[in-house]
Amino acid sequence: MNRWLLILMMFALPATLQAANEPFETFGEYKVFYTVFNSSFIKPDIARTYNITRGKRHVLVNISLIKSGPEGDSEGLSAKVKGTAANLMQQQKTLKFKEIKEQDAVYYLAPLRFNDEEVMNFKIEVTATPGARPFTLEFSKTLYVDS
Repeated sequence: MNRWLLILMMFALPATLQAANEPFETFGEYKVFYTVFNSSFIKPDIARTYNITRGKRHVLVNISLIKSGPEGDSEGLSAKVKGTAANLMQQQKTLKFKEIKEQDAVYYLAPLRFNDEEVMNFKIEVTATPGARPFTLEFSKTLYVDS
């Protein structure tokens, strides 16, 4: 059952490729991957398992962290993730990320309610290790109601 959420994340990634040049930002030896997708894409049973609200006006902000090395990229890493989303009127919402661990994957999901065709500006901070300086990720996305 949990595998379906991981598969969904993999399918959401190509949509991000169209919206941005790259679905990640590089910070030294780390890569922070990000996507924003409608929560209605998640099957109801999986949403119940992770206490995710599904709806056509609800999206999920998905963040994951990996470390690159000489032998390739690492599996998903645990991190501290926090952030905000602000619309064009500068109305700001704090994102509350939940850590999801599945097999070798670790990712962070934050729910967000929105209005149709709302442009949201995201500012996310990812701290790879305690006491380290956070990586700051900023991006914008126009959100559409899932019909």
